Amino acid sequence: MSEETCCGRALIGEDLEERCVEISVLNGIIHRIEEVRAAPEIWICPSFFNAHTHLGDTIAMDCPAKGDLTDLVTPPDGLKHRLLRAASHQSLTCGMHQSIERMISAGIHGFADFREGGTEGVTALKEAATGLPCRPVILGRDGGEAVADGAGISSVRDCPDVEGTVSRSRIAKKLVAFHAGERDRFDVDRALSYNPDLLIHMTHATDRQLRKAADQGIPIAVCPRSNWMLGVTDSRDHPPLRRMIDAGCRVLLGTDNVMFVEPDLFSEMAFTSMIYQIDPRVLLHAAIDGALLTGSSPYIKEGSAAEFLLINTHNTSLIHSQDMVTSIVRRVDRSVLSNTLIKQKKE
Repeated sequence: MSEETCCGRALIGEDLEERCVEISVLNGIIHRIEEVRAAPEIWICPSFFNAHTHLGDTIAMDCPAKGDLTDLVTPPDGLKHRLLRAASHQSLTCGMHQSIERMISAGIHGFADFREGGTEGVTALKEAATGLPCRPVILGRDGGEAVADGAGISSVRDCPDVEGTVSRSRIAKKLVAFHAGERDRFDVDRALSYNPDLLIHMTHATDRQLRKAADQGIPIAVCPRSNWMLGVTDSRDHPPLRRMIDAGCRVLLGTDNVMFVEPDLFSEMAFTSMIYQIDPRVLLHAAIDGALLTGSSPYIKEGSAAEFLLINTHNTSLIHSQDMVTSIVRRVDRSVLSNTLIKQKKE
C-alpha cells in the first residue's frame, strides 16, 4: 500500500507545538512524524470542526428579515421555520450540500448540526452529506433524534417534551444538546440539570452557571457573529468568553444560522479575536475541539486520522509571520489553502 508524505511547519499534538516535520500518511492514518531541518513554505494545521450549524437555513440565505430572535428563528413559527416548511426536499438538500462544500473549502472537516424537520429533515442532511469528506454530527428534533446522532433541543422553553426527549436519547446512548442562555439566563439552570453533552450559546449565562458547566465537563459552543447579527448582544461581555475561560469551560466555535452567517471558522476566529481579545491559541483550539464530539482526536499525532490543512504561504505576506497560530486565527482564509483534507481513513 502506497505511503503519502507532506512536509512543512506543523502544529503538532494538543499543545500545537510548532515544528518543521515530514508527515507520512498510510491508509488515511498518520503513520510517522519526523523532524526535518528545513521545510517548504507550507503550514500544516489540524482541520476545523464547526460546533454549531443550522445548514437547512441555506435556502433562506440573506433573505430580507426584520424582527427579534423570536420572530426570526424561534420554533415553531419563526421566519426560518416557515421558510423551511415551504422548501422542497430538492432545494433543501441541494442548499445543505452546497454549504457543506463551502465548509470543506474553508478547512472544516466536520460539523454538529441542529436539524429541523423531524426524520425527513435528518434524512435530507444525510443525503446532502453523502460522498463528501466531512463528518456530520446530526442532532435531530421533532422525532428526528430517533434517526440522528442525538437530540438538538432549541431551548427547554420551546420543547414540549424535554424529559421524554432526553430520556429516549440517553437510553439509545445518543448525544443531547441544548440551546441555552441565548435570549437570557433563565433557561440555563434547567438545561444544566439534564447534564447535556453540549450547550449552545450561553450568551447571557452567569458566573455560577458557567462554573457549573465547567464542573460538569459540558462543552459550550459559542457563535459570536450570529449573536451580534441577531441582536442578542452588542458587547464583548456577551457571550462571556473571558469568564467562560476563567471558569475552566471548554469553549468551541460554531457559526449557527447560514441564513445570516457564512459557515466559515476563519471568519469566526478573526471576528472573535478582534472583538473579544481572546488568546489566539485558545480560539484555534475552539475551532478544532468540536471534533471531540465524534469521539476521535482532531490533533496531528501518530495514529490519528490524517485530517489537516495545508496552508500555502508562498508568495504571500504570511511568510513574514512571527507567530503561526496568531496569523492563522487573524489573517488566513480559504484562498491560501492548497488542500483541506489529506486523506480520510478508509473503512
